[in-house]
Amino acid sequence: MIHEWTFAIREARFSDLRALAALHVETFKETHGARGTPTYALRESQWRAAFERETNWFCYVAESPNGDLIGFAKGTLHDGGVPGFQGELNKIYVLRTWHCRGVGRALVEHVARRFLADGIGSMLLFGDARNPSNGFYERLGAERLFSPKGEFHGGYGWRDLRRR
Repeated sequence: MIHEWTFAIREARFSDLRALAALHVETFKETHGARGTPTYALRESQWRAAFERETNWFCYVAESPNGDLIGFAKGTLHDGGVPGFQGELNKIYVLRTWHCRGVGRALVEHVARRFLADGIGSMLLFGDARNPSNGFYERLGAERLFSPKGEFHGGYGWRDLRRR
């Protein structure tokens, strides 16, 4: 018997483009509110550009038992703006109905393992400092990153991915 919260993680592929764009719109809206939510057309265009033209990135998707996409996490190389970090968890979103089911943790672990396999030992992410889900990153071993003036703007980092 398949438990109703069973899910699988796999690497995203071009054939996921439409479902990934729709998921990105929906999860962004759930996280940040409907106001200012990018359109499906914009998200589809962005994901198409990533699959067709971008390099040095990867994406994992979480699938429900019936094959629907329920979450995703995108990894890229960090641009060096914050010294001491090589990789960036560029995006991570999970449908709210799947929160607290291990999906986010599994996505972060897959991204971290991929970075380690590629010789990248650290990772950071930039989120919304007011997001009530930020404790999730701290529970996964991330530290809050503060500005030189001691302000927190939503950045989190793992300085050594082997110790998460």
